Amino acid sequence: MSKQKIIIRDISWLSFNSRVLQEAADDTVPLRERMRFLGIFSNNLDEFFRVRVATLNRMIAIGQKKNMHLEMNPSLILEEIQEKVLEQQKEFERIWNEILRELKKQKIFLVNENKLNRIQQRFVQDYFNEEIRSNVVPLMMESIREFPTLSDKSIYLACTLSKKDKSIAKKFALVSVPARRLPRFIILPSKQNEKHIILLEDVIRFCLPHIFSFFGYDSFSSAIIKVTRDAEIDIDNDVSTSLIQKIEKGLKNRKKGKTVRFVYDKEIDASLLAYLVKRLGLSHKDNLIPGGRIHNFKDFIDFPESVFVKKNPRKKPFLHPALKNVSRTTDIILQKDILLNFPYHSFDTVIDLLREAAIDPEVVSIKITCYRLAPRSKIINALTNAVRNGKQVTAVLELRARFDEEANLEWKEELEEAGVKVIIGVPDMKVHAKFCLIKKIVQNKIILYGFVSTGNINEQTAKIYGDHCLLTANKNIMADVSRIFHYLELPKMRPHFLKACKTIMVSPAAMRKQLMQLIQKEITAAKAKKTASITLKLNSLSDELLIEKLYEAAKAGVVINMIVRGIFCMLTENLKFKEVYAISIVDEYLEHARVMIFHNGGKEKVFISSADWMVRNIDHRIEAACPVFEKNIQQELKDILQIQLNDNIKARILDNELSNQYVNPRNTKKIRSQLETYNYLHKKSI
Repeated sequence: MSKQKIIIRDISWLSFNSRVLQEAADDTVPLRERMRFLGIFSNNLDEFFRVRVATLNRMIAIGQKKNMHLEMNPSLILEEIQEKVLEQQKEFERIWNEILRELKKQKIFLVNENKLNRIQQRFVQDYFNEEIRSNVVPLMMESIREFPTLSDKSIYLACTLSKKDKSIAKKFALVSVPARRLPRFIILPSKQNEKHIILLEDVIRFCLPHIFSFFGYDSFSSAIIKVTRDAEIDIDNDVSTSLIQKIEKGLKNRKKGKTVRFVYDKEIDASLLAYLVKRLGLSHKDNLIPGGRIHNFKDFIDFPESVFVKKNPRKKPFLHPALKNVSRTTDIILQKDILLNFPYHSFDTVIDLLREAAIDPEVVSIKITCYRLAPRSKIINALTNAVRNGKQVTAVLELRARFDEEANLEWKEELEEAGVKVIIGVPDMKVHAKFCLIKKIVQNKIILYGFVSTGNINEQTAKIYGDHCLLTANKNIMADVSRIFHYLELPKMRPHFLKACKTIMVSPAAMRKQLMQLIQKEITAAKAKKTASITLKLNSLSDELLIEKLYEAAKAGVVINMIVRGIFCMLTENLKFKEVYAISIVDEYLEHARVMIFHNGGKEKVFISSADWMVRNIDHRIEAACPVFEKNIQQELKDILQIQLNDNIKARILDNELSNQYVNPRNTKKIRSQLETYNYLHKKSI
């Protein structure tokens, strides 16, 4: 193994985003899906700069800060990030040009303002006058003493206005493209069997002579620019200010946060670029990224499907077999545990469970954690109806769920108006655990049931995120969920409730210690020449102490299998390691579940969890890892993980060089795990 103990977290993350880019490059992936992966790559990179690059800049600026996990050399990391991002940008442009050629083969043309026929020109002019004109207010940059704060979720047309005979000095102007209020893609009148699409910014480009007609210019050039800002919200320690006020203040500050990236069309007028860099207070040491003509590619996630002849509809989720022909979901859960596997199983079961609780006369209370909710949440609807039916409802809303803060503030207001008791998290910690506790009283006997999940209680993301949700009335599990809610209701007064959990592993109370003990037990078994194994499925693995313990286990001979979608900081190739196998699967659905299986001397311990193995999750968040007791469910999880470990279509090897090499199928059967998982679960439902 190299002297380096682990792979740098941020470099590992960029390697993950390269895997997303690989999906966009794969010509076996349907064309619209390839465009969607370009959009996901772009959106991921935006968030990376808003959060991680901004954090590295802060590390340089302030050196040390309480609760900040410091990197050893943030300056060098930033240099490597810049280098890798520029490499990825070149690959992105290559893939995009290839996709454009494929679109043409399908008679789909993305046209710009210079390629419009007369009918299309009239259409564009009319569309601009009717839909866009009132949303466009140009800024004459040289006339503005204080340069405006550019939104990091917007794109701008930076324009150069000039006169061909040079009788008037050229001017610079800025036009905000109103893509958040209007469609980014406009389908044009087209010939039969052809589809022509123009981007919103190109409609504005076509109409620049009309926008600036009264200035007397006759030559116009423009280039898209975009800034990315520091998105971290500083929650200060001013005890006189409520958390809500702090977050509202933080959201306002985010809009004017420090610029951490400036992306521009590489064809931009050189004098305009120099002017912008100066007015924005940037230097060439900052992340100045030259790119192509189009920016904010995240919008391509929603590229219009209607223009494609060949559609690629996702397979529909199906009902769990135990719930077929059942009048009440609750009755089945009170009899046995049920594991829902999203997006294969229908999320409607979770909504049905809450709806039943809302109208059940024997239910007295519902408690639930909410991290990220769907825009028109059916969960919220069920909770507010429960209040109307006389139930006591408590919702833990994590206001600091990054980029969902504003939505969660709005949900807080709506829930409180309906009479729901809203808890807004824990000081200095995010509540990331996902569970629900329903209490009913039957003949003076208290019955507790609900669920523990690896993913958000969100019916929209449940269609595209791979997650597990355990519906259970297990007394030991529900007793711990009850203890955790007792803690959340009064965290300063009741820390002992977290420590009292006997069945669920809870962070930050004891999860780290318990994980270390579980790994140590496998090490002890391996040293005694007994069977020892660990299977992990995570989103991210970056915690150094846990990685060191895995190194120790690997050297002792513990068989380690890992499926890690995103950040992976462990070095898996070492002459002293006997059996370590690590892959990442990037495919149609986002692999989001966390599962842990420890051999435990033949009495396997199986957990589903909300927590990744990162410092923030283990030490600075409320997280839960729930044991799975029923043998048939344990086997189902083991089967699903084995299918994923056998993937040789969408799996990439996680090696020390971050090469992202696909698993070689050789002459064996081709296995695409998401398709095989669907088939495996669907057979059970028939």
